[in-house]
Amino acid sequence: MTAPSARLALPAGLTSAAHLVTTSAPTPTQGPPGDHTPSGQAPTTVGSGALGTGARGVADLLARRVAADPARPLVTFYDDATGERVEFSATTLDNWVAKTANLLVDTLGLGPGDQVGMDLPTHWLALVVALATWSVGGELLLVDRTDGSVDHADGGPPDATRPGASRLGATRLGALFIAEDRLDATGELVTEETVALSLRPLGGRMTRSVPGVLDFAAEVPPHGDRFVPPPAPPAQLELVQAALRTTHAWRLAAPDRLLVTAAPHSAPGLLGGLLAPLAAGASVVLCRRLDPDLLSRRLRTERVTAIVAATPTDAAFPAGAAADGAADRAGDGKGDAAARAGSATGVRALHLPPPD
Repeated sequence: MTAPSARLALPAGLTSAAHLVTTSAPTPTQGPPGDHTPSGQAPTTVGSGALGTGARGVADLLARRVAADPARPLVTFYDDATGERVEFSATTLDNWVAKTANLLVDTLGLGPGDQVGMDLPTHWLALVVALATWSVGGELLLVDRTDGSVDHADGGPPDATRPGASRLGATRLGALFIAEDRLDATGELVTEETVALSLRPLGGRMTRSVPGVLDFAAEVPPHGDRFVPPPAPPAQLELVQAALRTTHAWRLAAPDRLLVTAAPHSAPGLLGGLLAPLAAGASVVLCRRLDPDLLSRRLRTERVTAIVAATPTDAAFPAGAAADGAADRAGDGKGDAAARAGSATGVRALHLPPPD
């Protein structure tokens, strides 16, 4: 993984996950008035017992969570457009990460320092791809669909006349993990291998065969569910430190359950919805295409203690105003609505400062 500042050299539309995460991690504070820690849990302070303290990389964060509490849910995923609900213990999620990491190494021939692109909506498999990329020592690059550089809302190609339009061919990816319904909008991305994900319930395969494109659902299952990560690149320590800073600033602890709607190309999605909960030993309720009418009940039934609220960028589409594709671009456009609902029910809303 290159240094976080490498993002500045990337073409518009590609974002270094390391830069996005490390520049968005808040400085530890005592929290706003009324901030609280789960009942019976002492506030966590830097170096005083957070699960991730001393972790050597992202793979180490996940390994510590598996060792500490293998059976407890780590990720609960909802897609309110399909009615899907799936839950993954730390062990089960780790198995998926290991299989995907083995795919990266054994099938795609990638390893430390290689660049892996990700163009996925809010989905549990986006977390798997991110964790697997970091586990093999790769650099995760994110296709950001909020700036118009790869305009997917209407399924058309990018508009080269717009200020945000990109010439993505300047960066050659070792692999690109992409949602199947976005394949037609990636003509300018240069990649050695393309892996498409149908994102259908129950691990369904792609709806059609595309020449030169690997089907994630067909390729991953045969791989082993154990992976021994190489030593993490030094820059990954910055990711761990960013996660720990966020954990302490938000006063997260193992009993916390964070409801997250943010898209994985955003800092709230990666840092607030994945790395910080891992570092704290907490769990995530990840919601795609959130139905506002179901929110209050979900907060109760899932025992949510905090909501990772959208940043202004993620809230670009007002609640209820975004079509399916646009909603995925903007983290469902429901982050602010979720935060308001949480406030009304006494569930705290957690915010990140905007990245540099």
